[in-house]
Amino acid sequence: MALDGCGLFCKYTLFIFNLIFALLGFAFLGLGLWLRLSDSTRGIFQVEDFNSSAFVIAVTVLIALGSVMLIVVVFGDYGACNEKRCALQVFSALLTILAVAEIAIGVVAYSSKEQVGQHIVEFYGSLYFLYMKSGDPVIGATLTFIHKMLHCCGVTGVVVLELAQNTCPKADGFWEKIHQPNCPLLIADVFNRKAALVMGIFVGTGVLLIIALICSTTLSRKIRQSASSPQYIILTHSTSVVANPQPSQCEFVSYPYPYPDQDPVTFTPLSMANIPVAQS
Repeated sequence: MALDGCGLFCKYTLFIFNLIFALLGFAFLGLGLWLRLSDSTRGIFQVEDFNSSAFVIAVTVLIALGSVMLIVVVFGDYGACNEKRCALQVFSALLTILAVAEIAIGVVAYSSKEQVGQHIVEFYGSLYFLYMKSGDPVIGATLTFIHKMLHCCGVTGVVVLELAQNTCPKADGFWEKIHQPNCPLLIADVFNRKAALVMGIFVGTGVLLIIALICSTTLSRKIRQSASSPQYIILTHSTSVVANPQPSQCEFVSYPYPYPDQDPVTFTPLSMANIPVAQS
């Protein structure tokens, strides 16, 4: 028995969800690999002091999350398009783990926004002073990337006195040639202002995962019901059978008509034809 309306709705909903999920997975994986392999940020991963920094952890999470999302999409598309319950069960288990992780990360990031922001500021400070000490061009390129992205200038913000002046962005006006926002305060302020948005993104993604989980469970149940329903087969005569009927197993012996011992007019036995009829 084919899927009913609810089963078809869940099937096409999962297909659209997996398409969006695949795009997000490629975006996360591509962004993580770019931050990991880019000339501007690759040097951070080569410094042992930064192996546990927030930036390194964030890039690692992006790569891992993008890879897991693409694996989830493979199971989801295969199970939904081919109506395979085993693939849908694996898909549902992975969705459950991702949904719990997304919501938990969003809540923890928002509830500990000051601590997380402080860790990011500490990472920036370590990167800045390491550049002042060693003058590594790779770290300098990384600082330039951060300064241009946030439009800030070093730890002081005073362009004339800034030791890493060569990494500061181009001034937009006359006043910015003298003073620009200092990066530590700007980083903390941006994270505090965007913490609610970050939590909303994570929690919203978790809710979408839960909706997909419900659709996956419903589709799996409909497939099971469809497989366990009795199948009815309607037999019809084939055209070839009707056109060319098979001979019967029984054989009939034909005799000439009328029978040899019958009168051709009265169809009475000849032995009785000459018997006189009594007159009343």
